[in-house]
Amino acid sequence: MSQPRNRWIVKVVLVIAVLAFVGVSVVPIIRAFNNTPPSNQNTSNTRGSSPSSDQKSQLEDQVRGYELVLQREPENQTALKGLLQARLTLLSQKAKGEVQPTDIQAVIEPLEKLAKLNPEQSEYAVLLAQAKQQIGDKEGAAQAYRSILATRPGDLNALRGMVALLLSQQRPEAAIGLLQDTLSNAAQANKIQPGSVDAIAVRVLLGTVHASQKNYPQATSVYDQAIQKDPKDFRPVLAKAMLLKEQGKVAEAKPLFDTALALAPAQYKDEINKTAASPSQAPAVPPVPPVPSSDTPK
Repeated sequence: MSQPRNRWIVKVVLVIAVLAFVGVSVVPIIRAFNNTPPSNQNTSNTRGSSPSSDQKSQLEDQVRGYELVLQREPENQTALKGLLQARLTLLSQKAKGEVQPTDIQAVIEPLEKLAKLNPEQSEYAVLLAQAKQQIGDKEGAAQAYRSILATRPGDLNALRGMVALLLSQQRPEAAIGLLQDTLSNAAQANKIQPGSVDAIAVRVLLGTVHASQKNYPQATSVYDQAIQKDPKDFRPVLAKAMLLKEQGKVAEAKPLFDTALALAPAQYKDEINKTAASPSQAPAVPPVPPVPSSDTPK
């Protein structure tokens, strides 16, 4: 894409693992925006010479078929979802430099309808915000995130997306204020709808924002507060361990990694071991946040 890609929340490695444990799953739109075509792409340009050429033709046929259905039934959700998936798959087959704003606009159109038809499912609105951010429509992305947070203030992916957007605009104070307000209102929100705001996850995200600004004492303080709130939750322990490691305090980090490993559910233990053993350097990060799953790990 022509515009510089937004970097995700932090410039340090802890963002990848810590936020992954907040409760997330990767969705097709992420792969579509960042996929690099296979090495045999050049040979695939010859008609009929490779399965990828046939697949592209089939996908284009699917797109036309879904479009015909939607001309008759504009709110047919099966067709909208099929159209979205087909266009995402076509988008994923393009090299990064080949993706044009019009390609992403083609994804935005069904997303807008699906978000409107399914207001109770924030995933569509989040994907819509991500897509708008990709084409440089930051105000449109912000509006989409705000529409979710107005009714679901604890929606983790909307929070993460809005925070990432604010940081990309060099507005860390606004990102911190958003998260602090969310924490201030968490108790009341959870009285109205129990479990609607995962305060520990929000604290971890807040600490990560402080870390992104290299405000390490404040980040550590936020992680410590989260640990005190729930000593059995491995996420703030892991976050603090990774922060210490990034500062070169490997010896101090090791017992925290061990504690996080002991507290974490089985499915995260391998990743924690890899994180603890990995070099202290920031990997490449995705430009948009993935969508949260319905069950946040504890």
